[in-house]
Amino acid sequence: MNGKAEAAQPLTGMRLLLAGAVLALTNFMVVLDTTIANVSVAHISGSLGISASQGTWIITSYAVAEAICVPLTGWLAGRFGAVRTFTFGMIGFGLFSFLCGISTSLGMLVACRIGQGLCGGPLMPLSQTLLMRIFKPEQRSQAMGVWAMTTVVAPILGPILGGTISDSWSWHWIFFINIPVAALCAFGATRLLRSAETPTEPLRVDRGGLVLMVIWIGALQLLLDLGREHDWFSDPFMVALALISAIGLVIFLVWEFTDDQPIVDIRVFRHRGFTVAVTSLSFAFAAFFASAVIIPQWLQTSLGYTSTYAGYATAFTGVGAVIMAPIVASLTNKVDPRALVCFGILWLGLTSLMRVGWTADADFWTLAMPQLAQGFGMPFFFIPLTTLALAAVEEGETASAAGVMSFLRTMAGAIGTSVSATMWSDNAVVARSEIVSRLNTDETVAAMSAQGWSLDQIRGVVAQQVEQQALALATNHVFLISAFVFAGAAMIIWLTPRPARVVDTSAAH
Repeated sequence: MNGKAEAAQPLTGMRLLLAGAVLALTNFMVVLDTTIANVSVAHISGSLGISASQGTWIITSYAVAEAICVPLTGWLAGRFGAVRTFTFGMIGFGLFSFLCGISTSLGMLVACRIGQGLCGGPLMPLSQTLLMRIFKPEQRSQAMGVWAMTTVVAPILGPILGGTISDSWSWHWIFFINIPVAALCAFGATRLLRSAETPTEPLRVDRGGLVLMVIWIGALQLLLDLGREHDWFSDPFMVALALISAIGLVIFLVWEFTDDQPIVDIRVFRHRGFTVAVTSLSFAFAAFFASAVIIPQWLQTSLGYTSTYAGYATAFTGVGAVIMAPIVASLTNKVDPRALVCFGILWLGLTSLMRVGWTADADFWTLAMPQLAQGFGMPFFFIPLTTLALAAVEEGETASAAGVMSFLRTMAGAIGTSVSATMWSDNAVVARSEIVSRLNTDETVAAMSAQGWSLDQIRGVVAQQVEQQALALATNHVFLISAFVFAGAAMIIWLTPRPARVVDTSAAH
């Protein structure tokens, strides 16, 4: 197998086009699944009889599992071969998609989403690796451009597709549609990519680091997801989870720093530029991803939007990103990347402030325009920030640094979702009590009674208004906090030095 892999040559003709399509379609499907469930949470919550905050576990469980598995990609490819790992990952992704679709409880669905994330985590970086192997050197930049477009377009179509499927059929089909795609891509990989297999060797896996990572991340995510329902640290179980997470993180960091082949190479944090860049990335991405989860829930639970129209409203983010991505890519080597990143993150903060004035009677375009504006700033944030981070490390550390970036970005999105969902729910409770004290008065009852309303009708109208306005105020509060987070993330980027070398950003996944 090894000799075969070492003699592998770039593909040509129709075989190359089909293989490239398989890899691009795989990446599209994996990225799509990060957003397709966002607008379906209301449907899933209603079907399974759970709260909206519990529904976010469906999103965070996938993201956390994916984050855990991404650092294992290099070891899996080196131990079993990139094509073989890719094929089995695709088969597993399809199988867990089927199990997600037939889930009848929250526990089953979350467990299957974890399986999806574990199988899907390596697929994105492996699709990049295999693209670089099957295309000739002079064709690789164009191939990576097409691959990058699938990464940008998938989040646009995710909310629209998820909403349309949930409204027209049922939420189960947002998972079932993965099955034929996974089968097609797995079959295509075995038929078309066999000659692109990578060399294998009996590599040692950092079992201790892997176990520690699963323990502290799992404890942290359980704490974030269950904390509100258990009144946080008044519950001994929540205290235990916090201690396990904190102690586990410390032991994990010490273990990884001293291990010869760490699962997460934390030595890259010795470079100030990398540390500052990924810190900025983590905070900004947490605030960005949280909005992608909160907005669809608010539109459906409070404003009466269907999943389809919630998808239309949120998908506008991707339109601006598609337009600006090539422009920003050309500017990265001409303008100080720190200035581009600072502008991009501040722009995201500005779009958060645009949402602070949202009310319960906001029309479609009032909701959609900040999404469109946000999209124009996203490439200024993502593309130059990748350049800044990877240029700060040594050339031999680029792959490790890219893996750490992907891990932290995904974890930041999951944590940001959990924190914002809790904040949103808690603020709604506070706002609800304040509004009730002002609206539910004798004067209100007398005024509405004079217009012919019965007491039961008055109570119903008041309750509906209180709920709508409370959620609107809670949403505004979340975006106000997000604006401050964006501002802080934008300012700290100036602590990183300007890149001293040009990097191949295709290493970032």
